[in-house]
Amino acid sequence: MIPNDKIEDDELTGDELDAAEGDELYEHHRIVVDRGQELLRIDKYVLSRLRNTSRNKVQEAIRAMAVEVNGAPVKPNYRVKPQDTITITLPEPPREDRVVPEEMDLDIRYEDAELLIVNKPAGLVVHPAYGHWQGTLVNGLAHHLSNLPTGRNSNIRPGLVHRIDKDTSGLLVIGKTDFAMTHLSNQFFHHTIQRSYLALVWGTPPGPTGTIRGHVGRSVRDRRVQSVYPDGEQGKPAVTHYEVLENFGPVTLVRCVLETGRTHQIRVHMQYLGHPLFSDAPYGGDRIRVGQSNGTYRAFVENAFALMPRQALHARSLGFVHPTSGENVFFEADLPKDFAAVLEKWRAWAVNN
Repeated sequence: MIPNDKIEDDELTGDELDAAEGDELYEHHRIVVDRGQELLRIDKYVLSRLRNTSRNKVQEAIRAMAVEVNGAPVKPNYRVKPQDTITITLPEPPREDRVVPEEMDLDIRYEDAELLIVNKPAGLVVHPAYGHWQGTLVNGLAHHLSNLPTGRNSNIRPGLVHRIDKDTSGLLVIGKTDFAMTHLSNQFFHHTIQRSYLALVWGTPPGPTGTIRGHVGRSVRDRRVQSVYPDGEQGKPAVTHYEVLENFGPVTLVRCVLETGRTHQIRVHMQYLGHPLFSDAPYGGDRIRVGQSNGTYRAFVENAFALMPRQALHARSLGFVHPTSGENVFFEADLPKDFAAVLEKWRAWAVNN
């Protein structure tokens, strides 16, 4: 039996990271450095911990004495140490005070007075954020629903109790009332939501089923991706369970369920296991990982990449207790066309090779 999962929003690594309201022109952050952190230049460390900023912006803040360690400004060559307390004041990036409703063709699989189930296509950002204030799923939901509850997500993430990556397809549940949001969030917190993913990975994972354990946190080398820290010196505990469904030789279709819900967890855990997701560029899955990288096989794989130029990951099923009826409800979404087409190509290849 594969355990249920819990999905959380993006995590900013560090034992503690707080963003507090203050002067509306600035954002304030406080980071307590992890106990296992290696010595690292202050600008590189801060850049790896903050979203929506740049190295130049961080360096300018250091020069302006807007970055303090243990209560005192530091020079650019300062190297952070375990348990340092870092405070940062940066100009706040532009943001909207409210979600702008946008008409959108939403694939709604179910809807009642309390909630709706939407099948998100790959390529659609879930909620507004820096660089994506419009054209997100939440913008479309705001048009479909005149009054989405804000719950714990404030005005920028109304109705959301979980999320999936931009280039991951599949099911999301949206709370339409404050009660529904609270009820659903509680189920996610207690791991009682039933949710599974389908993933196409390079190679053949060990055994018909397996479990991957390893802390997941933002990479210190590239803040756009996550890394696995097997000894737990950084990041947060993460557990992924998988089940092999179909093997095609060079690639394998697996079912994944998360015991925890960290950012990019399935993607980074599979990479750590040595089986990155097919066509997942940030985690090395967008090149041939199994088989000869030449001749007709190379042409075949490149054609498959062209059919699915994004990670082969789909949120397949979603089950939970309905907030008002108390009934167990369950929803499934078939694979989107790109994923299904790539699977058919690999099935045909396996038959002929």
